[in-house]
Amino acid sequence: MKIFKFGGASVNSVERIKNLKNIVQQYSNEPLVIIISAMGKTTNGLEKVVNAFYKGNKEEALELFSVVKNQHLTTAKYLLVFKYNECIAQLNDFFTEVEWLLHDKPVRSYDYYYDQIVCTGELFSTCIISHFLNEEKIGNQWLDVRDLLRTDNNFRDAGVQYDFSAERIKQAIQQYPGNITITQGFIGATDDNESTTLGREGSDYTAAIFANILDAENLTIWKDVEGVMNADPKSFSDAQLIQELNFNEVIEMAYYGAQVIHPKTIKPLQNKGIPLLVKCFLDPSLKGTIIHSKNIKNLPPIIVIKANQVLMHLKTKDFSFIGEAPMSKLYEIFGFIKIKPNLIQTGAISLQLCLDDHDEKINQLALECSVMFDVQLEKELNLLTIRHYDTDMINKLYEGKEMMLEQKTKDTIQCVYK
Repeated sequence: MKIFKFGGASVNSVERIKNLKNIVQQYSNEPLVIIISAMGKTTNGLEKVVNAFYKGNKEEALELFSVVKNQHLTTAKYLLVFKYNECIAQLNDFFTEVEWLLHDKPVRSYDYYYDQIVCTGELFSTCIISHFLNEEKIGNQWLDVRDLLRTDNNFRDAGVQYDFSAERIKQAIQQYPGNITITQGFIGATDDNESTTLGREGSDYTAAIFANILDAENLTIWKDVEGVMNADPKSFSDAQLIQELNFNEVIEMAYYGAQVIHPKTIKPLQNKGIPLLVKCFLDPSLKGTIIHSKNIKNLPPIIVIKANQVLMHLKTKDFSFIGEAPMSKLYEIFGFIKIKPNLIQTGAISLQLCLDDHDEKINQLALECSVMFDVQLEKELNLLTIRHYDTDMINKLYEGKEMMLEQKTKDTIQCVYK
């Protein structure tokens, strides 16, 4: 059993979907589960639908959703002939689910509606691709992963209930007489059949769960880059390919914000020693990167930059020391708001937090913290992380930047800058 995961960039056009077919065709005679993300910028488009709906702008939400609908209908039109009507009927069922919701008024949390609407992007893409492969004589079964992956109701960052999910996944794969199964990444469902998502880029995590449960030989994540690079090639023209990594290093990279692998992806693979391959869908002949449990030495500096950061300055109101009680309360607030600081620096009477800039959550955090602290915010900042740094690399990346905060260990340096 092999698991393939194709991200949004690999299916964002008719040509790239045909390229996916060419890759899958080479493996069509062996057991294969294919996890597919939403096409291209579909998730971003659906997020705009959610935002308009939650603000009460029903007509705007419906118009924005119509754009997403038409993009998928056009793709289906150019890909399908014999399976076209069957595919459109299935797509229309998904479209109707969303449109019914958009005609209501929001009475639950933003995160709830986010998951009900945004999850459909993966349903649209897999529906079209499954019908296309069947039309091209690559037989496959399409599964709604929401029937398989049971989660809690922590919308937008749902936790997976493994035992129930494992039983459902094994049953669905084993009862199918063919080789290829197509399903969605990123999404699941609660006991009440309400859709959930596993966090942005959660398709990698879904693929790792399937690999773990099915004892896969390996998991291959197909991307639009040569493999895992030591920096984002869109920002660093001299980014290098790293041909071999271990799970621990990738966990560190993901923790600091590298967009290569979803942070939750590694554990299900590491637990069973399942290798992770990162390969280029534009040129499958390239070796790519293999990630495993072996020790790796002499890695190049690994650079991660997170934009849209907020630096929150907290200072005790009565000049008392920051001890166990306020820190405990602060982490309680993090849990309540469901926000995670990227960096914390403490002083005697002050704290500094670097966080992703989610306006609603940042404002709520500032309000909650104002009971204990004087609060100041600095926005439009960046967080730079360098693993395996050297002096030359630090000097090069610091040049021309105004440094607001720095933390340094033997292996890693982080700084917040303007």
